[in-house]
Amino acid sequence: MHDKTRSTLALAALALSAAAPFCHAMDTPSASATQAAAAANARPVLPQALAPGKADAIKADEYRETDLWARIRSGYAIPDVDNKLVGRHAQWYSARPDYLARISGRASLYLYHVVQELEKRGMPTELALLPVIESAFNPQALSTANAAGIWQFVPGTGKDYDLKQNMFKDERRGVLASTDAALTYLQRLYTMFGDWHLALAAYNWGEGNVQRAIKKNQALGKPTDFDSLAELMPAETRNYVPKLQAVKNIVASPNQFGVTLPAIDNQPYFTAVDKTSDIDLAVAAQLAEMSIDEFKALNPQFKKPVITGGEKTKILLPKENAEKFHVNLAGWGKALSSWTTHKITGAKETIASLASKFGTTPEVIRQANNIPDRTRLKAGSTILVPKTSAMAHTDIAENIIDNAVVAFEAERSAKRAKAGTQRFKAKAGVSGAKKRVSRATTSTRKRR
Repeated sequence: MHDKTRSTLALAALALSAAAPFCHAMDTPSASATQAAAAANARPVLPQALAPGKADAIKADEYRETDLWARIRSGYAIPDVDNKLVGRHAQWYSARPDYLARISGRASLYLYHVVQELEKRGMPTELALLPVIESAFNPQALSTANAAGIWQFVPGTGKDYDLKQNMFKDERRGVLASTDAALTYLQRLYTMFGDWHLALAAYNWGEGNVQRAIKKNQALGKPTDFDSLAELMPAETRNYVPKLQAVKNIVASPNQFGVTLPAIDNQPYFTAVDKTSDIDLAVAAQLAEMSIDEFKALNPQFKKPVITGGEKTKILLPKENAEKFHVNLAGWGKALSSWTTHKITGAKETIASLASKFGTTPEVIRQANNIPDRTRLKAGSTILVPKTSAMAHTDIAENIIDNAVVAFEAERSAKRAKAGTQRFKAKAGVSGAKKRVSRATTSTRKRR
């Protein structure tokens, strides 16, 4: 692909991933299926004997395909499923080429990283297609069970796998942390069940449910493979593995299904840039010479107009934009962040009085803190406010980042105040849910 064409596709994909799940992606023709198949057959398949997590996994630089789809095909290692459900789902996807093109546009930002991480761990590369089923590769996807990101982690499981969820960021949405957590979780499930189909079922339904289904069939003297357990599974899980197989089949032979997959270059799309102090999201995008939507597409975990955190916090940028970022940062000469925090001490602190105190408007404070109209802040809430000159070079403290809580209630002057107060937002990542929902510990499954 020519540099100009790649650049155009990359910018289109960035804009697409920041938009709603059903936005339109650029429809870029792929190489012919014959060429792709020849490339796949010309090199060794990733060995199934390679145990997940081993350090001697095949190195990424051994791959020479120019198209990432071919690289994924060459590492297929999960036994195929062949039943009516697979055919039904393959027909559904192949009948929607625009939908597949939109998914491919979003996936083009993240897919190389996912494939590379799978190969490092010696895991089957078709697992890189799992976000097609989970989220259509939309990092903003959110299920009714509050599962978020391309890998659809619910809050509890996210915490179990060290995905930070606080007022400032939700790592379930960030590609680096969530991919590492998802692959670690899948490895754990594979070790537990010794079977990728059952591991995938457990990823969707919870390992406790799969274990109980296995014990039930064992007690009845029945087999315990995926097909034999399917009748005990909810419909979503029963269709989960067949859906992945359907997508796997389409990627393996797109021409057979009348599908043209937009080409995705087999090279890194982004690079990680260290962040050493607080920086406004808009300033980071400006330094990288990107639009805010383009920047958010690669950094969807950041929830506020300021990016906080210490040395471990990374910003993802396309390579050429990372170079621009460093050059522009060196000549910036101004404060990088214009935001700090303020803790509400009592009812006398209204949004209007805070706006006056910090030299801004109520609308700016409401927007920065996602405060609905006709509500007021409750005492104990920590909110973002513009910095004063005295705090221009002060970063938000780590203990505030980790523990900040925002809570609000209906304004007393409103007629609806009689209904009492309502807590709209709870502590870091709980999002007002009454109880933690986890794939690993509950029979309540995700519903998208």
